[in-house]
Amino acid sequence: MKKIELEIVALSHSITQTHSYAVVLGEVNGLRRLPIVIGGFEAQAIAVALERMSPSRPLTHDLMKNFMMAFGVELHEVIINDLQEGIFYSKLVCSSEKDTVEIDSRTSDAIALAVRFGCPIYTYENILDNAGILMEGDGKKKKASAEVSKDTTDKSNLKNLSLEELDSLLNEVLEQEDYIKAISIRDEIKSRTKG
Repeated sequence: MKKIELEIVALSHSITQTHSYAVVLGEVNGLRRLPIVIGGFEAQAIAVALERMSPSRPLTHDLMKNFMMAFGVELHEVIINDLQEGIFYSKLVCSSEKDTVEIDSRTSDAIALAVRFGCPIYTYENILDNAGILMEGDGKKKKASAEVSKDTTDKSNLKNLSLEELDSLLNEVLEQEDYIKAISIRDEIKSRTKG
């Protein structure tokens, strides 16, 4: 299966869910985005590495990197290799002098390590097809034409909207970079178009 390289394009705090964040991965030289909901600790670990901050004591992911480096283990790439019931699965491709191994990992931890090692993040076409969001051809998010109340993304309210209204709402929340709401809307659209 052909791997598709991704890069981190945003780290967003959720207004609707306490202690929830979304890391948004974008297709390198492409228009698709892959939003992944993560916890607060993992978001902090990614943000610290992205901003090249140096905490006074090593965070867990820094400790992991230090441990790997001390024993001659290199992280070559991260692959988001599966999606089951809304949960992303990833693996770390690591090597030492003697062997190359793939290690199962939570996706948020894999991304936090990828940022620290400066290694590429990949996924597969089927994952982008199932969970990705397509941006407009110029790389910008579409502008929504309708004003929608903040309560509209409540799952029960989403069921009351037409597909056209859902599409407009999706564009609006993408414009606001609220990727948590975008995930709910995208899932409602997919559930209707599957049947």
